[in-house]
Amino acid sequence: MSDEENKVSDEELPDDLIPKPPSKLAPRGITSFTVYRQADETGVSGEGVVIEGVKMATGQCVVHWLYPPPRGGIAIFDSMSDFVKVHIEPHPANQTIITYQDGTKEVFGKKEELDKSEEE
Repeated sequence: MSDEENKVSDEELPDDLIPKPPSKLAPRGITSFTVYRQADETGVSGEGVVIEGVKMATGQCVVHWLYPPPRGGIAIFDSMSDFVKVHIEPHPANQTIITYQDGTKEVFGKKEELDKSEEE
């Protein structure tokens, strides 16, 4: 039998023979982001882009601190919100901007929020 005779078109294949992703695997997909600080309230990591990171399809978050040079440090969080609660929200004076690869931005510590907290 020739190779041509062994080929079967997609229409002739039963659905259960068509390859599918294994059901036991976690979802796939990575979204990259950067963390930009307009100020550095603690004086540790500096201003500008201080972190590059990725958010996995599972929601887990891996961040690469760009300080201290030359290698920085790596941290893993169960979720993006866990990362934000630990490193972003406690420092509103930093006026942090997280920018995702698609251009979406999250802004923390807006000027209005800072003015309200100073009044209290």
